[in-house]
Amino acid sequence: MMEHQQILHVLNKLADGVDPETGEVYNRDSPYQRPTVVRALYAAIQAIQKAPGRPKSHARAGVPWTSEEEARLLKAFDQGRQPRDMVDDMGRSEVAITARLVKLGKMEAPPNLRFNESPRAAAG
Repeated sequence: MMEHQQILHVLNKLADGVDPETGEVYNRDSPYQRPTVVRALYAAIQAIQKAPGRPKSHARAGVPWTSEEEARLLKAFDQGRQPRDMVDDMGRSEVAITARLVKLGKMEAPPNLRFNESPRAAAG
């Protein structure tokens, strides 16, 4: 059986429109890019987060990023902090923080994360 963390990782990637195995961004016509599907995935993520045994350090996993969170993330990154150092402050995994920084154009995607189009274009 999959652990909460593994399930959340897969659901988070799907909700972000990213193939959880390859890191490729789904095309805009993919079911994973449809608003109703994204909302359903986030609802599933929130239900899992409420389940017993959920790690507290990733309390915001699967929750959409707010503009305030992105501002805090960008400020911390610009001050030299690395994603692994922001996990507790942001309440998100290192992978989620790295993916957001890639989406915001602040860092290059790690070698194991491939996009079939630019992250900004895929997000728009």
